[in-house]
Amino acid sequence: MKVLALSGSPRKKGNSETLLRTVLQGVAAAGGEIEMIRLCDLRIQPCIGCGGCDKAGECVLEDDMQELYPKILACQRLILASPIYFYGITAQAKGFVDRCQALWNRKRLLTEKGEWRKDPSRKGFLLAVSATHGERVFEGAILTAKYAFDAMGMGYGGEFLVKGMDGRGDMAKDAATLTRAEEAGRKFMD
Repeated sequence: MKVLALSGSPRKKGNSETLLRTVLQGVAAAGGEIEMIRLCDLRIQPCIGCGGCDKAGECVLEDDMQELYPKILACQRLILASPIYFYGITAQAKGFVDRCQALWNRKRLLTEKGEWRKDPSRKGFLLAVSATHGERVFEGAILTAKYAFDAMGMGYGGEFLVKGMDGRGDMAKDAATLTRAEEAGRKFMD
């Protein structure tokens, strides 16, 4: 089963990426065929709200997002990982999500033609790490992920959320959480 894993963290080997790599160990153990991409390594322009995707369901902007669209459509599982910045996902992750408006329009157009076929086996999963312990710290990220996965033609397969990872390397020191994260990766493949 194809799994596309997207790291929305601007920091290489940071807490979010450590969590993602651990979840991917569980995904691999369950037979997942993984492709991991760091969104920061790509040139993805922000959506300009031009409406260019309204008629064809394709984004008119030419950048690295064009290479991601077919990968999104081909995968059965997608994992979006992000640290929490001001109660939401990072700018890099949000830029990616905003550009999925083209996929939402694609889905809308296919539905209007009677050609859209929902595939309930396609699922998205959110990984998020916060430095703070705020009661509602993940709400914005979860809501964004749910709508983003829907635009990609995926159901919401859940989330794995970790609070209190403030310092560099904190996640790597939390063996209990990493054990639970690997198991979450296995379960996500069910």
